Amino acid sequence: MRASLIQIAVNEDESVDSRRQRAAALVRRQAGSDLVVLPELWTTGAFAYEDFTREAEPLDGPTYEVMAKAASDAGVWLHAGSIPERDPDGPVYNTSLVFSPSGELAGAYRKIHRFGFDKGEAVLMGAGQELVTVRLPETTLGVATCYDLRFPELFRALVDAGAETFVLPAGWPERRRAHWTLLAQARAVENQAFVLACGTAGTHAGVPQAGHSIVVDPWGEVLAEAGPDEEVLTVDFDPAKAAATREQFPVLKDRVLGLRPPR
Repeated sequence: MRASLIQIAVNEDESVDSRRQRAAALVRRQAGSDLVVLPELWTTGAFAYEDFTREAEPLDGPTYEVMAKAASDAGVWLHAGSIPERDPDGPVYNTSLVFSPSGELAGAYRKIHRFGFDKGEAVLMGAGQELVTVRLPETTLGVATCYDLRFPELFRALVDAGAETFVLPAGWPERRRAHWTLLAQARAVENQAFVLACGTAGTHAGVPQAGHSIVVDPWGEVLAEAGPDEEVLTVDFDPAKAAATREQFPVLKDRVLGLRPPR
């Protein structure tokens, strides 16, 4: 399976619509990949809090339309990162969109853990309530977003829901880049799953971004890692390795806490 992580730069001198079109063009260039991933809140910037409400759009708004067509044109599964989604009956959400190779919406995930410690995203956006997995022919994706990476219980729940590959878009700051790498490897090892974590480059509202998108295998080995600037990180991996690892080293079977009762 081939995955391409588009570590797009988000800078204030580029309009949202221009960046949409540029991102769509980058998606189309990955036509040889099976799965393409964009970062978190790449339309606005993850730290551009004042833009969340102004640039919020309905689920089926302009980003949906542009990304659905890009997925169909390229013939790829596309995790289109996340957008500020305006719910007509509720708040704005940090919502990820996943499209099939035909351009159909295969999954939408509202970020559960909001960052900000009583400011920023934590007060400007609503909290999601539901886990989301997406079944691909080769693997089952577990969908999470940025700050979610710090909460291992979410990833355990995704494993219980069948996830073998975690896809995580992010707008992670450079000043905590060491945590990004460490936590991506930890989530891979403890859940015996692949982690595909796609960050942004550039600067969001004066906050330098970490970049360094990363792909980690179920043993915690880093298969590929980007640098700090805009680039497309492409990696080939065998998704069957997740099941094989769980069979060869069945640590998940020894779980005691948090186990679901037999069905």
